[in-house]
Amino acid sequence: MEHQSFRALDRMANAWVARATGGISPQALNLAFADWALHLAAAPGKQMESVVEGWQKATELAAFAAESLYDAQTSTPAEAAPGDHRFDRDGWLKDPYRLWAQSILLIEEWLNGVTRGVPGVSRHHENVVSFTLRQWLDVWSPNNIPWANPEVVERTRATGGSNLLSGFQNWLEDWSRQVSGQPPVGTEAFQPGRDVAVTPGKVVYRNHLIELIQYSPQTDAVAAEPVLIVPAWIMKYYILDLSPHNSLVRYLVEKGHTVFCISWRNVTEEDRDLSLEDYRRMGVMAALDAVSEIVPDRKVHAAGYCLGGTLLALAAGAMAEARDNRLASMTLFAAQTDFTEPGELELFIDDSQVSFLEGMMWDQGVLESHQMAGTFQLLRSNDLIWSRMVHDYLMGERAPMIDLMAWNADATRMPFKMHSDYLRKLFLRNELATGSYVVDGRPVALQNLRVPIFGVGTERDHVAPWHSAYKIHYLVETDVTFVLTSGGHNAGIVSEPGHKHRHFRLRETNVTDPVLSAEEWFDATTPQEGSWWPEWEAWLTANSSPDKVAPPSMGAPERGYPVLGDAPGTYVLQR
Repeated sequence: MEHQSFRALDRMANAWVARATGGISPQALNLAFADWALHLAAAPGKQMESVVEGWQKATELAAFAAESLYDAQTSTPAEAAPGDHRFDRDGWLKDPYRLWAQSILLIEEWLNGVTRGVPGVSRHHENVVSFTLRQWLDVWSPNNIPWANPEVVERTRATGGSNLLSGFQNWLEDWSRQVSGQPPVGTEAFQPGRDVAVTPGKVVYRNHLIELIQYSPQTDAVAAEPVLIVPAWIMKYYILDLSPHNSLVRYLVEKGHTVFCISWRNVTEEDRDLSLEDYRRMGVMAALDAVSEIVPDRKVHAAGYCLGGTLLALAAGAMAEARDNRLASMTLFAAQTDFTEPGELELFIDDSQVSFLEGMMWDQGVLESHQMAGTFQLLRSNDLIWSRMVHDYLMGERAPMIDLMAWNADATRMPFKMHSDYLRKLFLRNELATGSYVVDGRPVALQNLRVPIFGVGTERDHVAPWHSAYKIHYLVETDVTFVLTSGGHNAGIVSEPGHKHRHFRLRETNVTDPVLSAEEWFDATTPQEGSWWPEWEAWLTANSSPDKVAPPSMGAPERGYPVLGDAPGTYVLQR
């Protein structure tokens, strides 16, 4: 008890500091910069290299400025990185704007060189330092400065400054909504059950953590094996049931599948002690029990998205250990099972940062949605922060709200205990991949899985990089079909047939085939145009019984699963 009091004092101190730092651990940042600075101070060769490179960049910029005086077409010394579209518009081809753009790009190149390759610095600290300095430099990028951005200058001239007035009004509206806890402008046009999440269905089970939705059949006969979808609990489930034209749920139902989907409760501070094991037991397993009663004597195709996919893999591994053979297949959408290469999220997760987060979550009981959103925005600050600031506040325009953006603003909270379990056991200690995660006293080994697996990675995923999602090949001894699709973590999954400019790669690796590295797989797999949805639906059909059956009843009241209400249920409406 005495020790608990001391730990409570530590957590209170972290929670107090977190209010001022936005949840970023100052100790973690200080450790990273100390590691870099001390090793740089002890590396005269790296110091000399940085000075020489700095002088070369300055010389290149001076030469470019001089040549531009008499040759407006002179070649630029620096090129923007892939995906950096800050200086794409024609206005940036004219001086002095072109010179300012080149200045920031050359500084970025030099700064990247200074922070990389310092002997003795840990890779994690190197990445943290480089990322932090890049964020600081982005603040001073000329595209974010009204008088240094040619588009803003031209718009201000053309409108007599009314764009800045409109931008201030936009900022004031956004600020007032944020302070009052209201969703962003335009989200009111996308209400679950009215505009999105409208595929007909019924809630057939509810516990403290989930509602289970069974969707109404749209065909006279259906595949014998139902599909159970486990979405991530970090967001609302209807990413997979957006508008009718891009709803994966509707697509499956119309193709003759019986579909069930979990809708997670938006937890409060009273749920602080819900653990990752509770999410497995009260989430995946409770839903699977319900599906097995409503569609008895049939195996189930289980699909998990993002964190839901990680949880599904954990549950499937535990089921294999317990000889529970109710699964017909497992599908993982942009989900990680091995966290050795988690992408840029690793920047925010180390022992120091997790300890700091635990103090903040202990105080609140939950990790608030806006605290998570801030982290994801930093990972793509140019796209999600600065470009929006320029567009909405300097140009004075409003980007039209779409269903995917409205869903992205409809986030949920995560309980203290569960998120701590996830970060420590899976992210830091990688227990799922190493076979050391324990369920009911027995370690979970994914190698015990024998059901076919369908994995999906997305090319521009900053949450679950496709190289990380691909690692499922190294962890199982079963057939794996893997798809790499264009788009990011969300848009790559919401990739309905008919969506323009979509492509994907697909390859099946049988259990007897040699496993290719991710790079070898990419080079050996021919890209195909269009959506990957038909390929997945065909894979589900191929792994189902050949004969169609009559649709099951909605719910099973005689077995304790009555219809409790219409989809999308009540949990999805919680704020």
